Amino acid sequence: MWQAVGVSGHEAAVYEALVRHRQATLSDIVAGVRLPGHSPPSSSKAITRAQATRTLGRLVDRGLATRLPGRPARYAAVPPEEAVASLIAERERELLRLRAHAHRLAEEVRRHDPTAHHPAEVIQVIEGAANLRATFVRLQREARKQIRGFDRPPYLDNPVGGNQEENRLLDHRGLTYRVVYDQSALAIPGRMADIWQGIQRGEQARVYRNVPMKMVLCDDRLALIPVVKGGYQADAAYLVHPSSLLDAFSELFEAVWARSVAVNKPNSRPDQLSSQDADLIGLLAGGATDETIARTLGWSVRTVHRHVHRIMSMVGAETRFQAGMEAVRRGWI
Repeated sequence: MWQAVGVSGHEAAVYEALVRHRQATLSDIVAGVRLPGHSPPSSSKAITRAQATRTLGRLVDRGLATRLPGRPARYAAVPPEEAVASLIAERERELLRLRAHAHRLAEEVRRHDPTAHHPAEVIQVIEGAANLRATFVRLQREARKQIRGFDRPPYLDNPVGGNQEENRLLDHRGLTYRVVYDQSALAIPGRMADIWQGIQRGEQARVYRNVPMKMVLCDDRLALIPVVKGGYQADAAYLVHPSSLLDAFSELFEAVWARSVAVNKPNSRPDQLSSQDADLIGLLAGGATDETIARTLGWSVRTVHRHVHRIMSMVGAETRFQAGMEAVRRGWI
């Protein structure tokens, strides 16, 4: 457990003994500490006086324990909450230094080799759901200006719940997010609420009738494209590095973005439209069926028909989808 923050097994055993004793002498530690064994893992052995002396010294040097005045020498542990907070902060600083070093190393390589990637290395395959999620988070954290994305089913995980990394970056770094949602994504129960939350934090969201694929673009430097097999989301993705292929994906996004319909903040909605009407419009723009809308909003199908026809009349639309898209265009949602 303690090894996660760089504390060895010996140090952890002595520190926890100090915490439980509140104060302890070297003799107390020698008498009361058993060191974790290795073969078998459940075995243990007594700590020697020399080992205890060295370990107490390391704990004092690391700020996890203090030596009290007087003879014989007594030691007291720093409270666990303070100790863990300090260790975690130290480890985070180390990780940030490592990231900065990695960036400098990558920049050095790019300066000496403008081609950067051999053609065979332009596309990297990311396998495994955990690796895919980690790469998705990493791209967002490494972005300097913006994240662009195509969002459409199928999903590897439950799409309801929000992109927590996006919310954090929108709140704290002001990173620009531009996302085009396939109309079918909006019909998933609870999905619209997630999209509204992103918009309220500053995401620029649009809807398109047939988004060509799922994709995340990190600035103009990387693209992550999940693999879809037989209509199902596979736990693999292509990571595309700078190349003409990446340029093509960027152009594709901008072309679809220009043809899609903006989902705006609700700032000009007519008084006769309720919050449920706003949800209804989003579902209409997403091409949801009457049955899906009824389940999502908790209405009967007959109630859905009545509200849909009312909105169609308000915007002068001839079809349900047209009504939803026109209401979106007017900024009603």
